[in-house]
Amino acid sequence: MEPRESNNINSNQQGCGLKDSSWCCQFKNASNPLMARYVYGLIFLAANMLAWATRDELSSISALTELKGFKACKVGKDCLGAHGVLRVSMGCFLFFMMMFWSTTRTSKLNEPRDRWHSGWWATKIVLWIILTIFTFLLPSELIDLYGEVAHFGAGVFLLIQLVSIISFITWLNDCFASEKYAERCQIHVMVFATGSYFICLVGIILMYIWYAPIPSCLLNIFFITWTLVLLQIMTSVSLHPKVNGGILSPGLMGLYVVFLCWCAIRSEPEGDQCIRTSGTVTKTDWQNIISFVIGILAIVIATFSTGIDSKCFQLRKGDKPAEEDDVPYGYGFFHFVFATGAMYFAMLLIGWNTHHSMRKWSLDVGWTSAWVRIVNEWLAVCVYLWMLIAPIIWKARQTEST
Repeated sequence: MEPRESNNINSNQQGCGLKDSSWCCQFKNASNPLMARYVYGLIFLAANMLAWATRDELSSISALTELKGFKACKVGKDCLGAHGVLRVSMGCFLFFMMMFWSTTRTSKLNEPRDRWHSGWWATKIVLWIILTIFTFLLPSELIDLYGEVAHFGAGVFLLIQLVSIISFITWLNDCFASEKYAERCQIHVMVFATGSYFICLVGIILMYIWYAPIPSCLLNIFFITWTLVLLQIMTSVSLHPKVNGGILSPGLMGLYVVFLCWCAIRSEPEGDQCIRTSGTVTKTDWQNIISFVIGILAIVIATFSTGIDSKCFQLRKGDKPAEEDDVPYGYGFFHFVFATGAMYFAMLLIGWNTHHSMRKWSLDVGWTSAWVRIVNEWLAVCVYLWMLIAPIIWKARQTEST
């Protein structure tokens, strides 16, 4: 859910003629934080591609496997592969953490921190490159330590993303249920809800066919069956008279939960007879490449969309009206999400295991990856159910106290 976009981000365009009044002119004057988000997204995408290159492409170049000039590399083996991914990730993390500390609590447009966030691109790109090179000079022990911390940071990213998605789903449900749209959107709600449940059931049936073809696939049968149970629990709680959450939000949450279950099973390592169609082909083909590219783009898009959704994480949501010179989104939160996203893409590229070698064009494969996805699915259901029943609990406590 993208926050309100300010209509008054054009107060610093001195020196721009009529022919130069586009967003390029606004970049030149550091006056367009809405467009600045996409530049940070491109930097993040470049870091993802560089991390992939150090894992798959550069490690196959014999000249780079003998980086004797880098003492920390131990003849190159600790600067490529999984360690190379962690080093690139660390450079990206340091860059966005510097941006976080330098832009947090920015509230008004055209103040120095706003101009730093929205401009100075040449300086910031050079800073990112320097930080990335700097990580390749660090000892391997420090990179191993960063890899352990990255597990926690990636978990924080998943939690932030989870809350953001659930907040969007509940906001969409409340919007359709409001007095303004309740009557005119009844048919739309029923169509969307019915379609969501239909897709969920089709997805569950297909997972049984593809990933549980024989009775001995007990783990996959448990994952899929428990997902179906969780879908039923979410629907029952949402339709309870005291909750009255409607049928749309559990349907949309069901899509998210089924998707997480599918991702978890797809992350299981190769060679198992229960994963016949999950990519057991050892050769690299166009399907593997397309899946990998889509996965990388999904990481960038997920990080971008979560980063601009700072309002659902505000502890205090006062009634103070927004002013025209307010920043359109939280800069500090935006950069913090990208910093944790840097740790997240590292975990996906190494399968959440620094000692785990992954096949070329593979992403997020391994038992650790599978269990991370499953736990994320269960946590998503718990957070969603809590958001449904929390208002009832708080209301009951207020009634008892009075």
